[in-house]
Amino acid sequence: MPFKTLLTVTGADQGDDDLKLAAGLCEEINAHLSALVLVIAAPPAGGAYAEVVSPAWLAEREVEMEMLQKRTSAVSKMLSAIPVSTDLSSDYPEQSWADDVIGRRARYADLTIVGPEVLASQMLKEKIVAGALFSSGRPVLLVPKGARATLKPKHVLVAWDASLEAARAVRESLDILSRADEVRVVMVDPIEDERHHGDEPGADVATYLSRHGAKVTVERLPSSNHSIGEVLRQHAVDTSAELMVMGAYGHSRLRERIFGGVTRSMIENPGLPIIMAR
Repeated sequence: MPFKTLLTVTGADQGDDDLKLAAGLCEEINAHLSALVLVIAAPPAGGAYAEVVSPAWLAEREVEMEMLQKRTSAVSKMLSAIPVSTDLSSDYPEQSWADDVIGRRARYADLTIVGPEVLASQMLKEKIVAGALFSSGRPVLLVPKGARATLKPKHVLVAWDASLEAARAVRESLDILSRADEVRVVMVDPIEDERHHGDEPGADVATYLSRHGAKVTVERLPSSNHSIGEVLRQHAVDTSAELMVMGAYGHSRLRERIFGGVTRSMIENPGLPIIMAR
């Protein structure tokens, strides 16, 4: 299914680069741009000194709301000058439910764009990625600094581990994959059994993609004492991939936070544009 609505989220401290990136992607595929301006509310004061600092906290919230209004006005002006259809909303959620607010908004878009400015903002990045992946059922596109973003790539790498999440990412990206000149289905240390990759790892997903017109090559790579994330990033460089498609959070977020994981590694250091879904 082609992407017809792209969502971008911006905060009070961000500039317009991520907005321009999302607008460019919309123009490339003739899509609608939905923009959300978000300021996450400062947490309330607590402890024995709550009564003393409470007025300062209330004053801080007033400043934040003014920042939200000012940023929303600036974004509205910027959007009025771009050559694609747009809509604009704003919100001022508490930190604990900011990802839910983002997720509800992302349900009405096909793809949420996370550009370099947001990737540099730890809290906003985590809230947007978590909200889009866990509260919307929609994929995200991570675009790191210096990367060329396109939704019409010629060379695509699919990180395949036969999981439900990877299958969802492939399904969400079918329009892109079917139009690419080259799709490399890459597996790192694949397990050959019926509960994992089957007797011939990659054969089933390659057949599925081929029926949709994708030009598929299957590659099985050894990790050789490197992390899966490192292997995928290096192979993307070696094969001149313009986009990676992968499933996200095959393990719980808590497990990934404590022990690390491929998803967390890729969010922290994408290396190239990555579409993630779960």
